[in-house]
Parts: sequence; C-alpha cells; structure tokens
Amino acid sequence: MTTGAVSKSTGARNVTARSGLPSELSADAVEVRFGGLAAMSGVSLSVRRGEVFGLIGPNGAGKTTLVNCLTGFQRPTAGCIRLDRTDVTGWRPERLRKAGVARSFQAGRLFRDMTVLDNVEVTAVGMGLGRRQAAAVAMEMLVWIGLADKAETIAGSLAYTDERRVGLARALVLSPAFVLLDEPAAGMSDSECDELMRLIGEIPRSFKCGVLLIEHNMRVIMGISERIHVLDGGRSIAEGTPREIRGNKAVIAAYLGAPRDAA
Repeated sequence: MTTGAVSKSTGARNVTARSGLPSELSADAVEVRFGGLAAMSGVSLSVRRGEVFGLIGPNGAGKTTLVNCLTGFQRPTAGCIRLDRTDVTGWRPERLRKAGVARSFQAGRLFRDMTVLDNVEVTAVGMGLGRRQAAAVAMEMLVWIGLADKAETIAGSLAYTDERRVGLARALVLSPAFVLLDEPAAGMSDSECDELMRLIGEIPRSFKCGVLLIEHNMRVIMGISERIHVLDGGRSIAEGTPREIRGNKAVIAAYLGAPRDAA
C-alpha cells in the first residue's frame, strides 16, 4: 500500500487504496443464539464501499451482536457473513482486519499507559508494517483526526471524547475497506457531534471505504447516513433512506411506542 500525504491546513488526505479489497460486506440470514435465547434472528444487510450505512434500534436490539458477527468476534449460530462472494463466517478478527474489515468499540480499549501515538502505531505494526513506517502512518492518522498535538500524551489522561477519536484513528490505519463504528458519539456535546459528523462523512472520500455506524444520536445518524437499517428485538424491521426511516410506522413504534389513539 502507498499511504497518502496529509495537508495540515485542510485535513485533506489523498489515499491510494489497497488493491483487491472487497466492495461489499454482507450478513445473510444471520442468527445468534445464547442457549435458548435468540439474540438475533434472520438478519440480512449489506454495506457497500463508499457509503455511510446507519444501524439503529432500541437498547438490546442486537446491533453490537451483529457488528461482532461482521468483525469475527461472534460466530453466528446460523447464516453467513460475506466479503463480496467469499464466505468469511468464522474468520478470526485478525484475519478479517487484514482482509479490510476494521471496527471501533463502545469502550475505547486503549493501552492507557502508552502514548496516543504508540496506541495507533501498535495497530499498524500488527498489520505488518515495520516500526518506522508504522510510526509515520500513525502520525498521519493523528494529523487527519486532529490529535497530532497530543501524540506524546499518555492515553489514560485523555478526555473521553479524545479517547473515542484515537479509537477511530486506530480503526482507519491502512485504509480498510469497511470500518464499523459502535456509538462513536456517545457522551459528546453538540459541537463535538458536529465535528464527528464531519469526520465520519469524510471517511468514504478520504479512505475509499464503507462505514457502518451504530448510533443512538438521531441527529448524527440521520445527518450523515445514506441508508439506515433498523433492528428491534433481534429482527430487521426496516431499511431505507433517512427520510423513509423517519416516516416508517414500525420504526416510530419501536422507538416511541404506539400512538395513544391506536389502542
């Protein structure tokens, strides 16, 4: 891979994408059972490179379980995960990461005793880069995400929102085909959410990848998603554009309850 140059004045990034990366990540009739409990049943969706795809639903709807399946942290009980036409069900997270599927976590999972730069660098080393090249790529990511001035800061001393941005920088190392973000706006102020929306909206253009975004902040999800998939009780109840989802009665009922006059 050839990494692109970063413009400090604009934050623009010119990326030469890795060749041979997949163009679609999909779940096909995925089911996950824990003992006798069905956490997810018959869920199918696909994320394309170059788009922001929203995934929403009430707490316990199965969103994180689905992301765990797509990234190799949970093996489906039934159904399959595919990269283009390749069945990748059961691949380990490390293998999927090298194949182009990256993620962030609700908790930052940073190495809290290491510097911000080292936290990003270690991901690049894990992807096969030498230390010198990994350090350069890591700094490039910090410049893009706006944390270059905190490169030598110990990660454990960061503000919560900066921890989330470091997690995003780690996920984007070496320009994956897909990045799956689990509630990146949690705990952020309105102004911080605005900056996050700008960053996430730039990812498909700067990194040539698709974004799957789990988020409870409706302003964020509706503001930057091209398509949105809705889960409730481990099942799919709707998919469409933000405008279609806003007007979908099943979605309104899942989030707000049935109207009083519907009883």
